[in-house]
Amino acid sequence: MPRPPLPDELQALLREPNPAVMASLRPDGSPLSVATWYLWEPDGRVLVNLDHSRARLDHLREDPRVALTVLDADDWYRHISLRGRVTEIAPDEGLKQIDRIAQHYRGAPYPNRDSPRFSAWIEITAWHAWNA
Repeated sequence: MPRPPLPDELQALLREPNPAVMASLRPDGSPLSVATWYLWEPDGRVLVNLDHSRARLDHLREDPRVALTVLDADDWYRHISLRGRVTEIAPDEGLKQIDRIAQHYRGAPYPNRDSPRFSAWIEITAWHAWNA
């Protein structure tokens, strides 16, 4: 698998609000994969955001290794798989980060304002692109 930085054309695809699936590891080492929103940050990291009650948040604190597969919304045979590590987890004060992500995907702030959320930034260590 190639190492970062990713070519410009792949970064352009990652900047779009495409569907994605994130995999983390449970304490017993078994994988857990879940559809997720994400943001490709200008510094080459990926931002994801999780409700405080999600088991994934605990998994990421225990084992920061993750994989994220981003599918081109117009052609699912075109996709990018990213591997990396969560390097930062922080409370999403004022829901600023989830609002950025929701704005990207839906064009509006995140609707559920009642539950604390956490942001996690993934540093990419390797990638693979298919048909891209």
